[in-house]
Amino acid sequence: MNQNDTQKAIESGKTVLGIEFGSTRIKAVLIGGDHAPIASGSHEWENRYENGVWTYSLEDVWAGLQESYRNLAKEVAAKYGVSLKTFGAIGFSGMMHGYMAFDKDGNLLAPFRTWRNTITGQAAKKLTKLFQFNIPQRWSIAHLYQAILNKEPHVKNISHQTTLAGYVHWKLTGQKVMGIGEASGMFPINSKTNDYDKGMMKLFNEQLKAKKLPWKLQDILPKVLMAGDAAGTLTEEGAKLLDPTGQLGAGIPLCPPEGDAGTGMVATNSVAVRTGNVSAGTSVFAMIVLEKPLSKLYTEIDMVTTPSGKPVAMVHSNNCTSDLNAWVDLFQEFTKALGVDVSESKLFEMLYKQGLAGDADAGGLLAYNYVSGEHLTHLEEGRPLFVRTPESKFTLANFMRAHLFSSLGALKIGLGIFEKEKVKIDQVLGHGGFFKTKEVGQRMMAAAMNVPVSVMETAGEGGAWGIALLAAYMLQKSNGEPLETYLSNKVFAGEKGSTIAPDQKDVEGFAIFMERYKKGLVIERAAVDGLK
Repeated sequence: MNQNDTQKAIESGKTVLGIEFGSTRIKAVLIGGDHAPIASGSHEWENRYENGVWTYSLEDVWAGLQESYRNLAKEVAAKYGVSLKTFGAIGFSGMMHGYMAFDKDGNLLAPFRTWRNTITGQAAKKLTKLFQFNIPQRWSIAHLYQAILNKEPHVKNISHQTTLAGYVHWKLTGQKVMGIGEASGMFPINSKTNDYDKGMMKLFNEQLKAKKLPWKLQDILPKVLMAGDAAGTLTEEGAKLLDPTGQLGAGIPLCPPEGDAGTGMVATNSVAVRTGNVSAGTSVFAMIVLEKPLSKLYTEIDMVTTPSGKPVAMVHSNNCTSDLNAWVDLFQEFTKALGVDVSESKLFEMLYKQGLAGDADAGGLLAYNYVSGEHLTHLEEGRPLFVRTPESKFTLANFMRAHLFSSLGALKIGLGIFEKEKVKIDQVLGHGGFFKTKEVGQRMMAAAMNVPVSVMETAGEGGAWGIALLAAYMLQKSNGEPLETYLSNKVFAGEKGSTIAPDQKDVEGFAIFMERYKKGLVIERAAVDGLK
């Protein structure tokens, strides 16, 4: 689209807005009729660790949303000389699952508990046994059941339980709904009915009987919607919440809210069977759309769905780049102390590229990037660690390689199950901050997964772009057109990208590092026990 066409599209409401609440950034992306981004705005934010819980305040949610939208509006005004007054459609996405419980008056009953918390082990274990279906600690149902087991007084007053994306959507539209991808992380989904599994729901409700609670599970969960379904319209109150200046009008249609896992699949065109994507940033998760079910229950594998309801096997690690980022920040402090002016992006690129020059196995060095607990290695809390022996080759290149490898260490433990199950994968697409520096993240991930890893030019757009695409699909799809067909033919046709095949030396080096990593977990356990 040229400048003039873009300006007209904005003024006539032919654009689509996607906003995603990520772990460290709230991003708004505006796309045109060709699905390409035409403007964006963002707001940086951080979770807080308060009273043993990783959380964000509701004030931060709304302040961050309004700031990202305001920055988008500023960019639109600067680029195209027009004001934002309407859109063809809007979509909201948020970090996956977690726990947000509200009473009948819409009051939050307990601080928002994010995906990062590992405080629901007892509930997750009991529910996994009850359902014979893996229930991860970050899932909404695990948080709810743990609150019940803890006899938290707020539980009896729950009228509605949702996730961050569902909460924002509800406040802007009045609709208590959820896209099926995010709903599958609230409670298990039956992929034949594309709804919550009724058999498991019955089992859960039986558990509630003895607790004498005034509700059943189906009373408090949001309604499940599929990609392409209408999910309400922006209310007058919602328009003012999003744009306090009052320029934005009501009545704009919204698509079902989704989690960042689902929008990541969409943003990488990984919603068809035998495709997969890896999202690597604050946390890291690999998702493969399955051709056939896994042979048995694995507690390391989460079974979720695409936004169109196809079953997906997901390996999720709580920790990826946070500790690596902290080391880069330390090097940034060092450069400043020397009086050397190096931009953060340049420093990241230089240090990441150092990792390519390291020994294949990182020279005997070992790191654990556990800023928070890590369910894949059964640690309830995290203690970032760097360990070496006197014989280790302690160089900057090996140091960086060890931390890059460590970012994928817990993930690799889960990925081993895909190999055991002979899960067929035709392509894996990477996205997220880990892949920003050209070649580095791809090579490390290819070594970990032992499959070619592609990164598309649009991968940096991330989940905000992914939810904008879902909103566009709702608006523009042909009658009965599947999501994967829409994406392949109308969004990604002719898309350019780069693919890196696994290097055998890297694969072997990563395997040696992983043996060291597994043996060294006792050190991490001792650090958790010894440093309180």
